[in-house]
Amino acid sequence: MKPFLLLASRAEDDAADEEYEAFLRFGNLAPEQLHRVRLEAGPLPRIDLEEYSGIFVSGSPFNASDPESTKSALQLRVESELGALLDDVVERDFPFLGACYGVGTLGRHQGATVDRQFGEPVSAVDIKLTAEGRLDPLLEGVPDSFTAFVGHREAVSALPPKAVNLAGSSSCPVQMFRIRENLYATQFHPELDVPGLLTRITVYKDAGYFPPEEADTVRASVRGVQVSVPPLILRNFVLRYAR
Repeated sequence: MKPFLLLASRAEDDAADEEYEAFLRFGNLAPEQLHRVRLEAGPLPRIDLEEYSGIFVSGSPFNASDPESTKSALQLRVESELGALLDDVVERDFPFLGACYGVGTLGRHQGATVDRQFGEPVSAVDIKLTAEGRLDPLLEGVPDSFTAFVGHREAVSALPPKAVNLAGSSSCPVQMFRIRENLYATQFHPELDVPGLLTRITVYKDAGYFPPEEADTVRASVRGVQVSVPPLILRNFVLRYAR
């Protein structure tokens, strides 16, 4: 089997490594089957899509909708490199699944409106599939309604042309969409379980997702939440596209 590629951009090792382990575990992949590139650590190497089964883009501290003048040189580089890769990925309809930051990158690349209208605090939310979502092969076995973890400042408020909305929540109408046949993005985190979220609450306590003094309250609000369905999407992606 050709490996999958994980494009990550978390600078904090604890969060970055736990995220990678989650993609391995929930994708039922061995380390040699998931090649990770940490975009924040250096320039994106040349990617030959023929060497991979598919691409994952994980969450990020970056916000695609931030004014260009406020973005760091690092963020501008990462966005430029991802944009150039997406030119090829979209043209070839190459298997792609972006989690959280993937909404901003794929959505913006394809002409979506990405803004702060539908941001959600760090929490568990109820996700509901649309009629199109219930028919999508990547969501096979996923119930019409399920719980997932979120935490994001920006979201898609208007889909790209010809994109298909697959799932939404009461606080964020676009939680998952598809472009063409094989290009997917989720606003929720399909790789995130309770231990992983607790790590991120600690790591990003001062990142502006919540007042730092409320970290214990945020932790308490997610402990004990049963989130078992979203990882099925990662497994479905691997099963569908492994080659």
